[in-house]
Amino acid sequence: MADSGMSFRSCRELWTILLGRSALRERGQIQSELETHCDRLLQGLSYYKPPSSSSANKVKENKDVAQPLKDFGLRISKLLALDELQSVQLLQCYLQEDYRGTRGSLKVVLKDERQSQALLLKVADYYYEERMCLLRCVLLLLTYFQDERHPYRAEYSNCVNKLEKDLVSNCQSQFEKLFKAEVPTWETHGNLMTERQVSRWFLQCLREQSLLLEIIFLYYAYFEMSPADLLTFTKMFKEQGFGLRQTNRHLVDKSMDVLVDRIGYLGSLILVEGMDIDFLHKCALEDCTEQHQFSNVADIVKEMDQLLLTFGDLPHHGPVLLAWVLLRHTLRPDESNPVIRRIGSTALQLEVFKYLATMLKGLGVSGNNCTASTAKMCVYGLLSFVITSFEEESLQTGSAGLQNSYLIDAACEVLSAPSLAEVFWEMKPNMGLGVILDSAVGMFPHKIGPLLQLLSALLSNKSTVKKVYNFLDKMSFYTQAYKHKPNDIIAKEDETLWRRQTPKLLYPLGAGQTNLWMPLGILGQVMIGGEQGYVVRWDYSYSSWTLFTCEVEMLLHVVSTADVLAHCARVKPILDLVHKIISTDWTVSDCLLPLTSRIYMLLQRLTSVINPPVDMIASCINCLSVLAARMPGKVWSSLQRTGFLPFASNPLTSMAQCVSAEGMKAGNYGNLLVQIEQPRGEYAVTMAFLKLVTTLVKGQLGSTQNKGLIPCVLLVLKEMLPTYHKWRYNTYGVRERIGCLILELIHAILNLSPEGEDQGSTPTLQSLCIYSLANTEAGQAVVNIMGVGVDKIDVVLAAQPSSCISEGPGHILIQTVKLAFSVTNNAIRLKPPSDAVSPLEQALTQHGGHGNNLVVVLAKYIYHKHDPALPRLAIQLLKRLATVAPMSVYACLGSDAAAIRDAFLTRLQSKTEDMRVKVMILEFLTVAVETQPGLIELFLNLEVKDGNEGSKEFLLGEWSCLHVVLDLIDSRQQGKYWCPPLLHRAALAFLLALWQDRRDSAISVLRSKDRFWENLTMPLFGTLAPPSDTTEPCVLETCAFVMKIVGLEIFYVHSGSLEASLKDGLQKFSNARRYECWSQYVKLLACHVAAMEDEGVCYFPEQTHMLILAWRMLLILATSHSDVMQLTENQTKLKLFMDVLDATKAALTRPTSVSCLRLGSMTATLLLVLLKRWRSVVATAPDILPPLSLILECVLQAEQQMMERTKAKILSCLISVLQIQGLNGGEISQLPQLLSSVCETVKDEALALIDNTRHIQRSLEPPEDEDSMETDVPRGLQKDQRDGVCVLALHLAKELCRTDEDGEHWVAVMRKVPVLPSVLSGMELSLRSKQNLYFTEAALHLLLTLARTPQGAAAVAGAGVIQTICLPLLSVYEGSANGTSQQSFTRKSQDSACWPGVYRLCMSLMESLLKTLRYNFINEALDFVGVHQERILQCLNAVRSVQSLACLDEADHTVGFLLQLSSFCSEWHFHLPKLLHDVQVNLCYLCQTCTYLLHSKKMLHHYLQAKNGESLPPAPLPRTQRPPQTPSKEAAAGRGEREEAEQKALLAVQCSLLKILSKTLASLQHFTPDCCQILLDQCMDLAEYRTLFVLSFTTPAFDPDVAPSFGTLLATINVALSMLSEMEKKKEASLSIVSLASSEEIQALKSLLMFTMENCFYVLISQAVRCLKDTAILPRDKQRLKQELSSELVSSKHVNDACLLTLISIIILPFRARSCPACPATSVGARLHPQPAGSCRARRPSRQRRAPRASTKVRSRLFSLCRPLSGWCKDRNLFLD
Repeated sequence: MADSGMSFRSCRELWTILLGRSALRERGQIQSELETHCDRLLQGLSYYKPPSSSSANKVKENKDVAQPLKDFGLRISKLLALDELQSVQLLQCYLQEDYRGTRGSLKVVLKDERQSQALLLKVADYYYEERMCLLRCVLLLLTYFQDERHPYRAEYSNCVNKLEKDLVSNCQSQFEKLFKAEVPTWETHGNLMTERQVSRWFLQCLREQSLLLEIIFLYYAYFEMSPADLLTFTKMFKEQGFGLRQTNRHLVDKSMDVLVDRIGYLGSLILVEGMDIDFLHKCALEDCTEQHQFSNVADIVKEMDQLLLTFGDLPHHGPVLLAWVLLRHTLRPDESNPVIRRIGSTALQLEVFKYLATMLKGLGVSGNNCTASTAKMCVYGLLSFVITSFEEESLQTGSAGLQNSYLIDAACEVLSAPSLAEVFWEMKPNMGLGVILDSAVGMFPHKIGPLLQLLSALLSNKSTVKKVYNFLDKMSFYTQAYKHKPNDIIAKEDETLWRRQTPKLLYPLGAGQTNLWMPLGILGQVMIGGEQGYVVRWDYSYSSWTLFTCEVEMLLHVVSTADVLAHCARVKPILDLVHKIISTDWTVSDCLLPLTSRIYMLLQRLTSVINPPVDMIASCINCLSVLAARMPGKVWSSLQRTGFLPFASNPLTSMAQCVSAEGMKAGNYGNLLVQIEQPRGEYAVTMAFLKLVTTLVKGQLGSTQNKGLIPCVLLVLKEMLPTYHKWRYNTYGVRERIGCLILELIHAILNLSPEGEDQGSTPTLQSLCIYSLANTEAGQAVVNIMGVGVDKIDVVLAAQPSSCISEGPGHILIQTVKLAFSVTNNAIRLKPPSDAVSPLEQALTQHGGHGNNLVVVLAKYIYHKHDPALPRLAIQLLKRLATVAPMSVYACLGSDAAAIRDAFLTRLQSKTEDMRVKVMILEFLTVAVETQPGLIELFLNLEVKDGNEGSKEFLLGEWSCLHVVLDLIDSRQQGKYWCPPLLHRAALAFLLALWQDRRDSAISVLRSKDRFWENLTMPLFGTLAPPSDTTEPCVLETCAFVMKIVGLEIFYVHSGSLEASLKDGLQKFSNARRYECWSQYVKLLACHVAAMEDEGVCYFPEQTHMLILAWRMLLILATSHSDVMQLTENQTKLKLFMDVLDATKAALTRPTSVSCLRLGSMTATLLLVLLKRWRSVVATAPDILPPLSLILECVLQAEQQMMERTKAKILSCLISVLQIQGLNGGEISQLPQLLSSVCETVKDEALALIDNTRHIQRSLEPPEDEDSMETDVPRGLQKDQRDGVCVLALHLAKELCRTDEDGEHWVAVMRKVPVLPSVLSGMELSLRSKQNLYFTEAALHLLLTLARTPQGAAAVAGAGVIQTICLPLLSVYEGSANGTSQQSFTRKSQDSACWPGVYRLCMSLMESLLKTLRYNFINEALDFVGVHQERILQCLNAVRSVQSLACLDEADHTVGFLLQLSSFCSEWHFHLPKLLHDVQVNLCYLCQTCTYLLHSKKMLHHYLQAKNGESLPPAPLPRTQRPPQTPSKEAAAGRGEREEAEQKALLAVQCSLLKILSKTLASLQHFTPDCCQILLDQCMDLAEYRTLFVLSFTTPAFDPDVAPSFGTLLATINVALSMLSEMEKKKEASLSIVSLASSEEIQALKSLLMFTMENCFYVLISQAVRCLKDTAILPRDKQRLKQELSSELVSSKHVNDACLLTLISIIILPFRARSCPACPATSVGARLHPQPAGSCRARRPSRQRRAPRASTKVRSRLFSLCRPLSGWCKDRNLFLD
């Protein structure tokens, strides 16, 4: 591309700026531009100089321009005969604005002869357009420099004042030069000046001549022309023949006729305007004609007389001659009468009035066309003065009727100017055009058309409507024509006056119909009389509106006769007048109801005749279109009865039926289109029909009426849209107009509001349109319209003769293409998602060669410069395609990709470009970041640094979009006109897309830019406007984008790798107290939204939503990256937390507002995160529970589905607050209400969960349980969730009950609210169906909390907890597979939710209830242990095979429950003796297993790794930055970390085993005799206690065949002692227990070891004494027992002094009740009294004493799934018997 650093502004760019279509819109900017380019505007076309040698030398000496461009500039100079410097400048402008290639391709083009010639011709076209734009700038100034409504009037006026002196003379000389210019030839301009180029050059000459004459005409409309100048212009136009005698007229072809005629029109108008007829008329009225400029220039007047006498051979002479006659007659009425008569006669012979009407139509009809409006003002003055000065008869030659018709046509064209209608009504009726109106009234209603035509033209606003209506409502004359004299008339002798002898009805209508009655004695003036007939004007007062009704009635009567066409000619002007009246002022429509109500019948009858009058039908439909805009329902219901519109004969039930048009009838309109309009090529009815249907659609009819419109829309989509371009057309531009109307209808349908749409199977208008566009030929037709392309649009615009670009075929074509863009975009947006690609999407995305690719066509609309909306909508459609279409835009662009990229960036970086186009480009690129990787890489244009392909460092290429983006976010650019807030926001949105998509190469380049982070974060430091001020809502989005970018950078980049500038910015942000400022602002935003809701306004804009989300993300990041984000002060954190709490409270205390609930949900999430992360801060915060309680109460009142997640968040917040703060003294009043609300919620949610679970059970087959204890059943469709409302409410209730220690409040609440029955019912159903895992867990936790107190335990037991849990719990771990029960133990973590965890919780609940209620719960506990005995026994034995934490946890819970149950050994033995024996045996084996595993760490480690089938989990690596290490060091560090993790896991298993061992020994203590009793009570029955351990002292083995022995107990003591000694070592090893555990954990472990040893000593001594007293044991074994125990216990190797003393105390002193495991630190000495020890010898036990081992076989039997509870009850009864 060419260098664009030049300060030169092209004429087209200047014209765009002056139009207000650029970024320069301030008045000062416009003033500066006009001052800068005033000289160029003054020079006009003379600005472009011819070639010169000096200029050529300057070009050659210029070192700033590349040599190829210089050479090409010289070629341009020769072709265009343009100055060499200007040629190079022109080339640079062209390359900057219009060149459609890249800089690389330009070099190739300049070297290639053929391509360079094509480029030359394009530069020539650009040059011609530049000349036109220069003249349009001048014309624009003259158009608005006196218009008070224009925003730049003052600036335009100042410039015109500077141009005034020499403007006309320059334009005149340029005009003369143009029409005298010689034809360029190949000898003078090069071999490219072919015939085609010559024709193009001459066309340009004509266009420039037309524009120059427009400038002159507008100038003299405001400034006076001297008589000498008038003479000069007259001679010049005569010489040129008003455009018909061009020097090069042989080059004129048919396409140039419009321009030639326009030149003639403007020449004639200039001369008429030069005579200043308006001032002449004023002078005549005031009798001061001497003040006129022609009153004292007799010589010029005489010369003009002679000159004008030669006129008369061209139609353009007519107005000039008529105006001169008027001037001569007014200034010197007594002189040169023959000359005046001759000139006037010539003017009339030229049919001057017909010419004036034709001229005004040819100049344009748009109200925005200043030239046409000024021409109408000029002609108005001429016609008014002519009619005032001359009799009407004297202005007629030939056929008087035709001349009168031409005069009325001209008057109507004149009066159509917006302001002239009001001027007319303010004038006297006998002056000016009022004479014509009076003449038309004189012939009314005999000739009804002329009057109504004039009155229609006089309607411009509401005030004129009232005047027209009143004028017609009070008519004084009734003119009637007679072929013969009636018999009921008395006439005077001269036949000039008639009198009616009898009354008469004026219309032959039936009785009771509207009619006019002419009474007896009415006088009538005979205006025309003789053998040809009579025309009589009766002196009769009546209302024309009644007459119009009669005329319509007459037409309805004669509609089937031969008179129908004549009556239609009378009624059509009536309908046209009605149409214009109700279009201008709807309030008059009620008065016109007699007329409008008859239109439906008229339409029905006229469309059913053989040869229907299409113009009349079109007028009827136009009237109905206006009525439909105000009362669509009434118009639609009346139209349905006419049969005019298409209709469906069968009910519409499906889309297929609609698309196939099955049962559809085209109606009278369809027949008329095919039989009349298409053959004729005239489509007035079709255009009216399309407007009517569009109006009905926009009227938002109900769904039923809209479905009635489906046949109409289907006719358009199926028959009109695909084929309208193939129809025959008689008038140019009608085809484009029909296409535009069709697309307007579809656009209106696609923009219908979904409210009121029927959601049934019947298709709606919108769904029909979407389907038709996506799947039928209608979509292809729209694609073809979009495929017109920018080149064709430019050609059509260039061919328009009018200087007003806002009208004409080019304007309609642009509107059509824009509608096609919008329709396609909406169709794709609204199309239901589908896997299949529709034909429309295929047509849009297909890859085609040779320019057939639509994506390329869409992208090339970026080259269009006239209407900024066209490229903007094209880019919007590209953005939509890039989002939804499965294609690569980059691949579609092909070889044009780089050139189109350059065009996009050129417009993006232009400081004068329309801001909306630039925003759309950035939005397109933002979408492309995620969906179009190839395209975004093209636009990023990153280059590898130093050309090293393997390098990861990048640089911005010359054509990178990041250059523009960096400029837009530059803090120094903010506030300037080329960087408005909306554009700044779009640039930041693009940057956010890069960060979100992790475009690391682009991000790395951006980070390295100077001041990037400073510029990026600048919006966060700005002054925040109050939330009520919404002047710049995009500023909030801008700040939101910045927060997200900063947050993503902090999240993804390591703190040590963050840029220093970003860290500085965050430090500055913290130091400036911006955290507090933004927190306060977000709180105010939330309060503002809530306040607006209180006022009844639903206000929650998207910008507010985005900002709060971004702020939430930033604060969440700050909780984990506080050091990086410089948010370390607790006071600041507390302020932020309280602001979030206040915002949440403000939003959620309006439970009926959707906006507030949406806002509150976002802030509640943030509140929950802050509660969990800032626990220390929250602990110091005051008054958190009361507002949270209030929020919960309000949220619980909201709709269930809407607030499900928000309720869960608030419940979680309350749980966290209670865990952090508890209930402070001042907050105790909140507890009853809060507890009541939570219990109500738990009850309702539990009942809902029960209903939902039952519904699922009925609708779905129950899942097959494959392995009930190994895997979790998927939740399926139930609402059970870990963070669901029901689960969290249960947890909150648990926390509240835990806080209420004395139970005063929760007991009272639970008496009122039946929460426990609901929860237990839900639990029972969940356990039986094995569903709702999280609910079951939470409910058990609540019951566990209640069971810790006597009141709670009694309430839980009384509510039937055993019935809820006991039998249903079997479903949790039992399954039926092939008729057998399979059980296993999960290896999952005990922390994860699983059904084995539920079983463990149930076991804990039984333990807690038994511990609390004791004997009151023993029967239930025995029932439980009886039902689940096999699982209990299996669990005790499973520790040997599975050492996972989950398995150990279950064993721990099981042994804990057995410990409590062992206190009731007698009751247990009475009811379940065999189970008691099995439990005792398994507990002994469990003790042996735990001891062995604790003794052999290596073996335990091996089991954990190999036998469990999984390695120990590695510890998570911390996120702190580590110093760089060598590979060997890194490997060593990795091994060390893994070893540490394995040791921690091993320690956790050891602790679990130790807990199980301690509880096992505590339980066995209850199954062995009391030491004191067995020592002191000689009568003790030893048969009550079994021998638990065999007489053996070998080390415990892992082999299950080896029975537990006294050696097991001694080994247990040794293991405990070794662990104690390990913890007490002063020198800590690298991976010892001391190094891996905290001090609190070590102290607890020590207590647990002491507790284990105490229980072990107790069991050991008790069992030893039991053996010594047992007579069944041989004395030899007893002696051996004494010896072994003595040697083992006294040995200093194993027992220290303290332990030995303890042992002696146990043997000698009486024993009292043991403490529970909950108090393991209780010392032995505190419980026991010293007692002398005894010793005895024992024999080695015989092998027959392995009886306990035989009982272990029971453990392998499985309990049947379906065994009833009565089974084990029966066993107990048998035992009792």
